[in-house]
Amino acid sequence: MNSQMIAPEEIIDFWFPDGPAPNLKEHLDLWMWRMRGGANEEILKKYSKVTQMAANGEFDHWAETAAGRFALIIVLDQFPRTVWAGTAKAFAQDPKALKLCLEGFENGHFDALEYVWYKIAYKIPLEHCECPEHLANLDRAVAIAEALAEEAPAHLKEAYRRGSQQPKLHRAVVAAFGRHPHRNEILGRESTDAELEYLSSGDFPHQTDLKKQYEDLL
Repeated sequence: MNSQMIAPEEIIDFWFPDGPAPNLKEHLDLWMWRMRGGANEEILKKYSKVTQMAANGEFDHWAETAAGRFALIIVLDQFPRTVWAGTAKAFAQDPKALKLCLEGFENGHFDALEYVWYKIAYKIPLEHCECPEHLANLDRAVAIAEALAEEAPAHLKEAYRRGSQQPKLHRAVVAAFGRHPHRNEILGRESTDAELEYLSSGDFPHQTDLKKQYEDLL
């Protein structure tokens, strides 16, 4: 495969088969599919090589357009967590995804995205990437999520309001520990006593029960 054999639109259409006016149940089901492993088998089958190519910089030219930048963020932020699950490589592209995200806020690419659900996914590197500015990035993610909840279509608005709590959960963890402790073992980091207590709870933002969170809306 060469970089001309796949277009950014394929990535976006795969990750977001929602269409322009999804009903609430289908929309929430697709969020659970995306964020809780439902797409893993297909990612491994179709996009493992694409993920490696993106990590190698072979799709950097995608960032010249809003859609291309968004597709590249998906490939660098989301797909490695499947393709390289359980290894340090799962998180190795987070800084690059964050850089693309921040640049897109400045050059208009974020604002050019068509749907609220695109924009929600676009800002996820703010939550994922461990860096000195992580708390500030999470504050920005919270503000974006709250603003987008008000922009969501009326039949989706309450779901997005609830979803805007997710970056707050990530922020609380980073505020407490300065990092995501659930990555410690994979990254060869020693956990503090406080982190070990947190890890023993098994209550992690990235494993939030989305079905329970939204079940009364369905």
